[in-house]
Amino acid sequence: QKQARIEQADRELNDSALALSQSLLGMTADLLGNKRLLVVGDGVLNYIPFGTLPEPATEEQIDKEIRGTKKARVVHQQTALEPLIAKHEIVNLPSASVLAEMRRDLPNRRRATSDLAIIADPVFSQTDVRLLHDQNGSISPVQSVGNQSSAFLPLNSGLTESIALTLRASSERDVQGLSRLPASRQEASRIAQFAPDGRKLVALDFQANRDLITNGALSPYRYLHFATHGLLNSQTPELSGLVFSLMDEKGQAQKGVLRLSDIYNLKLTADLVVLSACRTGLGKEIRGEGAIGLPRGFMYAGVARVISSLWSVDDAATAELMVRFYREMLINQKTPAAALRAAQLSLRKEVKWQNPYFWAGFILQGEPK
Repeated sequence: QKQARIEQADRELNDSALALSQSLLGMTADLLGNKRLLVVGDGVLNYIPFGTLPEPATEEQIDKEIRGTKKARVVHQQTALEPLIAKHEIVNLPSASVLAEMRRDLPNRRRATSDLAIIADPVFSQTDVRLLHDQNGSISPVQSVGNQSSAFLPLNSGLTESIALTLRASSERDVQGLSRLPASRQEASRIAQFAPDGRKLVALDFQANRDLITNGALSPYRYLHFATHGLLNSQTPELSGLVFSLMDEKGQAQKGVLRLSDIYNLKLTADLVVLSACRTGLGKEIRGEGAIGLPRGFMYAGVARVISSLWSVDDAATAELMVRFYREMLINQKTPAAALRAAQLSLRKEVKWQNPYFWAGFILQGEPK
């Protein structure tokens, strides 16, 4: 029954996506070619990953189909079902005015002097295995990591497979009961290998805290990677945010949520911020200005581009996507748009991850050049 439901959903997805693509893009099908696409959506269109929409049929294809040749219909169907991402880099913007403001302000910002900062696998609960208790009941914290990839701690052997593959759950209305994200730690470790020693920062465990972000320590870095839980409040976007360590080394509760209002006050020089968390690309729709959310906040803080997600992403698939993305960008020297496209296409080729749910949730917003 489950398999039947999945197959039915896939059929409905293909039919709906084809109809939507033809409605939105049919008039421009002859102009698309292999160009990079800059999407400035409106309303509900901001919730759609345009990369998954099928390539729209051209007028010539439609004319042939109307004439009824069997061969034409087959060519049309095969072409139309190929997703846009197969031929195009896709960049999103909340509004055209945002791009104008960025191009006015970005040339005047100071240049980043270091490569990559990774903040991942924070401590959310006093019951976390990284807070050990001795015989007297005192808390003995596991040693936090420094900024070298060799300092990563192994995952506790008691963690179950189901926990290791937990969803990077989102839209929590508070931070009580947030589960650990073990795959984010492995994600950070693998990504860190692509940046040279001395030019990267890796903050895990208690080091992945709110103060690290707000005290200016990240301002020298060109790429910022946050792998944690995201909080979404679409009605009051200033309450949206990212969750970092809620416990210090002594097991005492501390302020750990970086709200949208905090992000607006940051001073960053990053070319790219990656929000490897759930639903970080959503926000409140403001007429004429697009969605107000975390990506908009980081752009205001001086960031040129933001990668964020449109839904509750799978933890394991996200980790693999991010590793492939950074390999394409840092090792193969591709632009962020080209690197994300290459990573998503490669993940799409894997049988277990070929469904768009696994690879299409992340979008790039910001400066397209």
